[in-house]
Amino acid sequence: MIRYAEYGDLSAILEIYNDAIVNTTAVYHYKPYSLEDRTLWYEQKLSAGHPVWVYEENGFVAGFATFGSFRPYPAYKYTIEHSVYVHKDHRGKHIATALMQELIRFANAKGYATLVAGIDASNEGSMLFHEKLGFHKSGTIQKAGYKFGRWLDLVFYQYQLQGPEAPDEE
Repeated sequence: MIRYAEYGDLSAILEIYNDAIVNTTAVYHYKPYSLEDRTLWYEQKLSAGHPVWVYEENGFVAGFATFGSFRPYPAYKYTIEHSVYVHKDHRGKHIATALMQELIRFANAKGYATLVAGIDASNEGSMLFHEKLGFHKSGTIQKAGYKFGRWLDLVFYQYQLQGPEAPDEE
């Protein structure tokens, strides 16, 4: 089941995210976060009106998804960037697909126009996943990051949402 995250889910979200930091190039961070860090992140998401969902399976948080502003400037207000992470023991169960479908549905309902994904260029599985959902490649930033003793290229994908009925410049 997909539901809004609660404070009690933050330890599970932290475990999933820290595993990605320590073991993958999906996150361009070096050190794991603390529960205090994730609590602040969660509260900032809530105060900004950005959702945080979890995928719960038999009482276990097996994945989470959220989105946030793409850039802090007003003209980007219709563009968001998402994050979807699945627990290492629960991959291959279509959890990420279910979370992404919920994210797309919600973003369309809120009037966003563009959904962005930043993906490490070595993560072919994530790129294929996004393509199957209808994202298309927008470009690559070479040497965008450095982790695990090597340069990392960042590939951007985007998904065209419905957008607002009457966009404004306020």
